[in-house]
Amino acid sequence: MNAMPGMDHSAHGMPAHPAKPAASLMLKEGEALRDLPRLANESTDAGLFRARLAAAPATARFAEGVETPVLAYNGMSPGPLIEAFEGDRIEIDFTNDIPGEDSTIHWHGMPVPADQDGNPMDPVVAGATRRYAFDLPAGSAASYWFHPHPHGRTAEQVYRGLAGIFLVKPKADPVPAAYGDTVLVFTDLRLAADGSIPENSMMDLMNGRVGDHVLVNGQKNPVLDVPLGAKRRFRLFNATNARFLKLFFGAATMTVIGTDGGLLEAPVAVGDVLLAPAERLELVVSFDRPGEVKLETLAYERGWMGPGKPDDSGLTLLTVNVASEADEPMPPLPEKLRAIAALGNATINRRFVFTEKMGMGASGMEMGFFINDVAFDMKRVDVTARVGEVELWEVINKADMDHPFHVHGTQFQVVEHERDGKVSPSAYRAWKDTVNVAKGETVRLLLKQDLPGLRMYHCHILEHEQLGMMGIVDVTV
Repeated sequence: MNAMPGMDHSAHGMPAHPAKPAASLMLKEGEALRDLPRLANESTDAGLFRARLAAAPATARFAEGVETPVLAYNGMSPGPLIEAFEGDRIEIDFTNDIPGEDSTIHWHGMPVPADQDGNPMDPVVAGATRRYAFDLPAGSAASYWFHPHPHGRTAEQVYRGLAGIFLVKPKADPVPAAYGDTVLVFTDLRLAADGSIPENSMMDLMNGRVGDHVLVNGQKNPVLDVPLGAKRRFRLFNATNARFLKLFFGAATMTVIGTDGGLLEAPVAVGDVLLAPAERLELVVSFDRPGEVKLETLAYERGWMGPGKPDDSGLTLLTVNVASEADEPMPPLPEKLRAIAALGNATINRRFVFTEKMGMGASGMEMGFFINDVAFDMKRVDVTARVGEVELWEVINKADMDHPFHVHGTQFQVVEHERDGKVSPSAYRAWKDTVNVAKGETVRLLLKQDLPGLRMYHCHILEHEQLGMMGIVDVTV
């Protein structure tokens, strides 16, 4: 396994067994849902957002009386929320204050130039500062997020706390302002008895790290109060390393209005939603009955190797207290939200096959994850594409578990899913940058890259990306 390209395990803690959850550490529940602090714009020029972000060690208090060492952006985990508008110029000075480690900021899903994308080929060394600068084009309004993407340390830096939200808003929003705009960012946490965050185990590397607590905006089961009859706009972000979240809102009705790349063409009523790692969804939830409503998890079979499979059903992530009295009447949700043009016919077809292998290496049992039978090599270009050319990608999962597939630099349209010989067209047209590919499934998607340069494609279970399930596409003019 050590001879496989890109299979460098030297940076990975690999204890034989996962650290046991610290039952004595109780996380406080029931606090009011907090808004994520906004990153202040230091510019006074119209249309320019200029700010500073620093990644550095910090401490957090998840359990009473216990300090947990974390990594944080500007001292916060999740980091400060960035809010800007289509057409704005963005200039972020990023300082890497993580001792002894490279880092980057990857602007996940955003249409930024390749040299501003925070790819692992473009590290910011410890102690250095670099400026990320890019423009937000028309039509880019969506729910994005940002996180590190350094070679060999992405998983560790994310599970230790480095993630933040980037909202790009349109000049005119069809969703009524009366619904609000509430961000719910999901992270998960594992604590040792002393309050520290344990390193990844072999089971974590095999399956992806799943923590013991799911947090919302850094809180355990926070509370939100709403009046009777309220409609609330929620933006859901799965910022976990590997946790799949199948969600429902009890008796409250849910309507999907947006995905990774922004609003849908029209609202779609749903009973539950699946949010794979790195995916985002926008929902409008109607609270038409008084009393307590819980955002809960349902069971989902994502595949698991070995012992210790977590039970992700029945978790309460957020409690909404619906008052007995109504407030002002809510305006209706528009029947049409925006137009999404079809990408059209592809001129090139490509196939990407996911597999995994386990074997003995110099340090013991090791895992490898592969795309088209090769592990990631930062010095190898796997695919060459051309700017503006529409391609059909077939993503085929022959591995033993689901893999969420992410492409840098663009948004794509999912055409269809195929499993056990049954082909299902996409339920609606949407822009996506991450799609779950279930075990035994083939997902077909259409995409085109509009900006040249080196881009990544990979599984967004971060441990799998780090152990080889990633490739490079060189987009040429």
